[in-house]
Amino acid sequence: MSGNLCSLEALSSSFQVHSKPRETSPLEYKATKPHANRLKFQKFNSLAQSAGELSNKAIFFHFEKTLLKSPSLFPYFMLVAFEAGGLLRALILFLLSPFIGLVGGELGLNIMVFLCFLGIRKEKMRVGTAVLPKFFLEDGGCEGFDVVMRCGKKVGFSDLPRVMVEGFLKDFVGVDVVVARELKVVGGYFVGLMEAKNTNSLDSNLILGEEKSDYQAIGIIGCHNENMHEQLFSHCKEVYLVTEAEKRSWKSLPREKYPEPLIFHDGRLAFKPTQLATLAMFMYMPLGICLCILRFLSGIFLPHSICSPILAFTGTITTISKPKSSISSTNGEGEKQRGRLYVCNHRTLLDPLYVQLATNKSLTAVTYSLSTVNEKISPMKTVRLSRDRERDGKKMEKLLSQGDLVVCPEGTTCREPYLLRFSPLFAELTDDIVPVAIDVKVNMFYGTSASGFKCLDPVFHFMNPNPVYSMRLLENLPGSNTCKLGGKSKFEVANYVQNEIGKALDFRCTSLTRKDKYMALAGNDGSLKGSRKATHA
Repeated sequence: MSGNLCSLEALSSSFQVHSKPRETSPLEYKATKPHANRLKFQKFNSLAQSAGELSNKAIFFHFEKTLLKSPSLFPYFMLVAFEAGGLLRALILFLLSPFIGLVGGELGLNIMVFLCFLGIRKEKMRVGTAVLPKFFLEDGGCEGFDVVMRCGKKVGFSDLPRVMVEGFLKDFVGVDVVVARELKVVGGYFVGLMEAKNTNSLDSNLILGEEKSDYQAIGIIGCHNENMHEQLFSHCKEVYLVTEAEKRSWKSLPREKYPEPLIFHDGRLAFKPTQLATLAMFMYMPLGICLCILRFLSGIFLPHSICSPILAFTGTITTISKPKSSISSTNGEGEKQRGRLYVCNHRTLLDPLYVQLATNKSLTAVTYSLSTVNEKISPMKTVRLSRDRERDGKKMEKLLSQGDLVVCPEGTTCREPYLLRFSPLFAELTDDIVPVAIDVKVNMFYGTSASGFKCLDPVFHFMNPNPVYSMRLLENLPGSNTCKLGGKSKFEVANYVQNEIGKALDFRCTSLTRKDKYMALAGNDGSLKGSRKATHA
């Protein structure tokens, strides 16, 4: 019965691009494999539903079969092709996907590896750590993660190249050893070929080392996993089989159960690029480019009263919420009337423009890093800051004496429901502070990037079918929570503003900074100098 079930699953999944199994039942496998007589096969559900202690067990598991719900590997290779290789490479992979699905198995996997990695520079390949973890987590099965995370020592093996899975398995799952094949490199560039399997390094005695006696080894594999490494399971007392029927009943891993919080991720694609979704993207792109041009031109050359209906007509959704009571100045009686400071969290490059739209005022935006192209075409006044606190403070003081100002003290964008640390520089400038809570939703492309061309950020944002901008202007900062009237320190004021915006958006406040983001995603500190150094490395 087990063999028939697995055969039906193999047949039903043969139309998907993934590693195609051989028609061999678990019982046949047991009889023909040299180490199989030591293994005890059990249903995975019996382990998932067990409340027994697993912290004293070492688990050997197949990553794709144990943690991911989807049997298809195509979306992950499409992410590599699009994010690391560009649009043309992604199109070639998509056009060849029917042939790859027909071939299947090890050959199909090798073809996808060749198409996605050929000619990619090794030093710039950060998709495995900056892009794929988000999609792995979103495709994660709650039952699989629950079992793996309960075990004391973890050894994960994968059919995917090491560069695609190692970062996720070690940073998010806490895997001690990753068993996956390396990609061949010539002159610092991938040649699209994987190294041969090294069976000498798969001995569980070598992997567990001196700790082997402290753990009872168990294994988890997929039904008909022809790439199963027998040596890894030779010392497992129990091996559990995960069937596709079981995985279809798994629940998706909720955000609150992520092994580690997903705060930073990079890449342009905001959706999982399955074959149908990728087809929809390529069919939509000509229309998306036309919409982007129309939205751009109307935003640059037309006044807000005319621009807003045009943006709404083209699918852009903007919601603005203002406090019931009018926002009044909190400048001291003896203080000269100056401009108001709007302090907002940072979601995209367009945040200051939308604050200007919400307030219906002419504002000046201060920014740390803005491309020359975006600075030239910006419909509002922008002023660059130098990251020198004393110089930047004087510049902002002068700008406030001339009119209203908008600033994003996080210093960089964050896509997830988290707020980075607010720089306290703004808190010393004035007591007339209005917090602005901003949230952005996109359904196809992200309008932000840590390692891509920043001049294209607004282009990708406006190419979305229905980008949503939600803004909420909060009450003026009370005088008791300001520096001059309330006697608070600049750090207390900055933290108070961060907390108020966090409560309005239901976002979590963190102490992470711009440097933390760029070190995680791009391997530099986010400064112009650091970016250039990473580019020429």
